[in-house]
Amino acid sequence: MQHLGTDLARAASVLRSGGLVGMPTETVYGLAANALDVVAVARIFSAKNRPHFDPLIVHLSDWTEVDRVAQAIPAEAQLLWNQLGPAPLTYVLPKRPEVPDLVTSGLDHVAVRIPQLILARQLLATAGVPVAAPSANPFGFVSPTTAQHVADQLGDQVDYILDGGACGVGVESTIVAWPEGRAVVLRLGGIPVETLTEILGYEPEIRTSTSKPSAPGMLDAHYAPGKPVRLMAHGTDWSQVTVPQGIQALAFAANDWVASLTTHGDCTEGAQRLFAALREYAATDYRELWIELAPEVGLGRAINDRLRRAAHRAED
Repeated sequence: MQHLGTDLARAASVLRSGGLVGMPTETVYGLAANALDVVAVARIFSAKNRPHFDPLIVHLSDWTEVDRVAQAIPAEAQLLWNQLGPAPLTYVLPKRPEVPDLVTSGLDHVAVRIPQLILARQLLATAGVPVAAPSANPFGFVSPTTAQHVADQLGDQVDYILDGGACGVGVESTIVAWPEGRAVVLRLGGIPVETLTEILGYEPEIRTSTSKPSAPGMLDAHYAPGKPVRLMAHGTDWSQVTVPQGIQALAFAANDWVASLTTHGDCTEGAQRLFAALREYAATDYRELWIELAPEVGLGRAINDRLRRAAHRAED
């Protein structure tokens, strides 16, 4: 039987006892389990049908907890934390041996995040354990941004879903690593590259695509609505586009010809709406979605990253 509600103590108890919880964050809902419990972590992979080569993010209630799962913290990681605090930012750090290899896909580093959403940090503090939590959806599909999305996609495979309302950011966290001593962005997300550049004093290299991921969200085909997606250039003149019957068209900003992702072309609103829009398309009878890319700046980079992966088709 599916359980969905606002009982934080119950959700924390489920985590401590080895269960799975649909956990709200500011980015998307996560499928959470005790990161130090191998059996519980294995349930995440089973519920999502997630390949074991794709590592998980470990969520903590505060930076003071980082040394429970990581060691040899780079000075730049500390700098980012000092400037940003809890945020949609994930740090890839050298892992402690206590972290199961299943969490890190056998890699010698672990992805760590302290969520911005207060309810998420309250859950983590109450549970008292590091929590592994990829997005709470079947692997490769659209990420959930409400508790009901989790219930609809994973059903009774989740022991409890903590309802924290709709996610405020709407795209996953930015992931940053230090493989050669300088910051590298492995996934575009809720913290724009421009923000990292301002804090670090240089623009990090972006390495966001690979067939052998060193962090979550790096596979080419991901975030798919289950039907074709065609990308339209940002700034498309929709008055000049003939949209065939059976095609759904979605401009980035409001216009007089087709529906839009945002009201005024704001990337923050676009990020909040993105996954819901893809989910709505999946539920329609339209055979294809034509969707306009965002401007390639700030959160627009993260929006476009998700759209390109949603549109990616593996070659036969």
